[in-house]
Amino acid sequence: MPGPFALIREDRRNHREGWLAQGFWALAVYRLSAPRLARPHGIVRTLWGVWAKLAGKWVEVRCGISLPETARIGRRLRIEHFGGIVVHGSSVIGDDCLLRQNVTLGNRSERRPLDAPTLGNRVQVGAGAILLGAITIGDDAVIGANAVVLSDVPAGARAVGNPATIRIPQYHA
Repeated sequence: MPGPFALIREDRRNHREGWLAQGFWALAVYRLSAPRLARPHGIVRTLWGVWAKLAGKWVEVRCGISLPETARIGRRLRIEHFGGIVVHGSSVIGDDCLLRQNVTLGNRSERRPLDAPTLGNRVQVGAGAILLGAITIGDDAVIGANAVVLSDVPAGARAVGNPATIRIPQYHA
């Protein structure tokens, strides 16, 4: 996996607005914060943590995007529109995924606080979609706008509605 600055350059190229994209700002703060967790406890990690907390709160207030450093985010995540995006700290997001505005990746219950969604590669999540619990969204799946997803979605499928129903595309030879 490339270092944080290479990932930031890749993220900037991936956002249409480049430096002006608020989704890019959120990802840049995440990319600069997450490596801190691999450091041994000590003064450097502590000071880095203070910076990470302050920068993360700035992103939440300014951009309306919560990307905790404990989440695992793959390469080239694109946040299409800013605002209302909440990612649980235990979430996993694969490579080349797309999140639109007002998306929530969260847990379903206070009794299971670490249960969070796992998104495969190339997953697209529509505006206002809510994905809750320890669910897996397969590669190339599409989550429709305002869908509420509470169960696994197979690779290549679409999940639409509230509660979401799974639709598997029919391919004709």
